[in-house]
Amino acid sequence: MARASKSCLCLVLALLAAPAPAQTLLRISTPAVPDDWHVKMLYVFRDELAKTAPGRFDVQVHHSGTLFRQGAEVVAMQRGNLEMALLSMQDIARQLPEYSIFTAGYLMRDPRHLQKVWGGAIGDEVRRRVAQAMGIELLQVVYLGTRQLSLREPRTVKTPADLAGVKLRMPGSKEWLFLGQALGASATPLAFTEVYLGLKTGTIDAQDNPLPTLKSAKFYEVTKQIVLTSHLVDSLQLAIAGKTWSALPGADHDKVKKAAAAAARFNDENREREERELVEFFRAQGIAVTTPDVEAFRKTVQSAYLNSEYAKQWPRGLLGRINAVR
Repeated sequence: MARASKSCLCLVLALLAAPAPAQTLLRISTPAVPDDWHVKMLYVFRDELAKTAPGRFDVQVHHSGTLFRQGAEVVAMQRGNLEMALLSMQDIARQLPEYSIFTAGYLMRDPRHLQKVWGGAIGDEVRRRVAQAMGIELLQVVYLGTRQLSLREPRTVKTPADLAGVKLRMPGSKEWLFLGQALGASATPLAFTEVYLGLKTGTIDAQDNPLPTLKSAKFYEVTKQIVLTSHLVDSLQLAIAGKTWSALPGADHDKVKKAAAAAARFNDENREREERELVEFFRAQGIAVTTPDVEAFRKTVQSAYLNSEYAKQWPRGLLGRINAVR
């Protein structure tokens, strides 16, 4: 009995003496501004991890493009200079052109369709491919919103032809620029952090973003018209560098994924609610809110993609599979 007690005491002392697991630094980069739900959700992610894995992670949120500029995050993660980011599918398509399909206008029907596609077999396949080819783990799809156009000066916009000559700001990748051109505008690359001043000074005539972003970034202050084209049910991917992911103990993987899912639910619910409410807010600010011939836009944009080099690179049958998800 005494020997057993001594053995137990030794075990307890050994456990107490064992070093605690090293704290893992998770820096998250995003161009979003502090009032954006995407920044707020990253603090939800941090707080969830603090509850389920106390002391294990040092989660640092770097918003407003202060750590890495928009579009530079993927390479930073691959080089070991960044642990996490909110990535767009345009970012991913730069290295895996077949996934430019997810950048196509009028692909996803609504947020429910988006969540079902990424929550099923298609999403699983894409995540495996990205992890293998890019060394990045996609933890969770996040609803960015349904993108609309905002103009610094009002004009009649019914069809894509009415946007001819309009300098429409798009992020600086060929996938984004193609979408801007498909909408009928003159696509102009400009960093997100420069959009407000660009609209104010006339460097650009218009920009496209979901309505909550239009509000959080205060673009509405330099906007006189919103055109509800609903041209892209857009998303981001909360992602972690493969090296960071593989260095985590297996028990932490589930905790990180659950924290990412909780953050996404917070974001998605608030963004959808805010989208429903914002039209009246913008009208109260004196901004004209108009609805074009959305079907004309849809046909023009879809035709541009199907006749482009992008469509030739899309995985065979994937478009049909996405359309078939109900």
